[in-house]
Amino acid sequence: MMKEESLIHLTDSNFDEEVVKSEKPVLVDFWAPWCGPCRAIGPVVEELAAAYKDRVKVAKVNIDENPKTATVYGVMSIPTLILFKGGSIKDKLVGLVPKDRLEDLIKKGL
Repeated sequence: MMKEESLIHLTDSNFDEEVVKSEKPVLVDFWAPWCGPCRAIGPVVEELAAAYKDRVKVAKVNIDENPKTATVYGVMSIPTLILFKGGSIKDKLVGLVPKDRLEDLIKKGL
């Protein structure tokens, strides 16, 4: 199992500081503990966080604990993965997607 050290856990209060103001691109995984597809994609997100830790921030937002941020970004289904670059949304994936699609999303920010 991958260590979660390369993952950032975001809240409504630290989202802007960690994502919008980030110098690096940021991949944000909007998820919830009760969501089966979220739990399935979690290890892949952790693996990519470790692989790209020097070039991209990878973060998770628990939508149950942080509903404001999910609402602001129009998250209607989970998992939703949004790539931010320069504080703006660059691209988005919704649902359980294969690792190569996630990696392609990350590469759009590089």
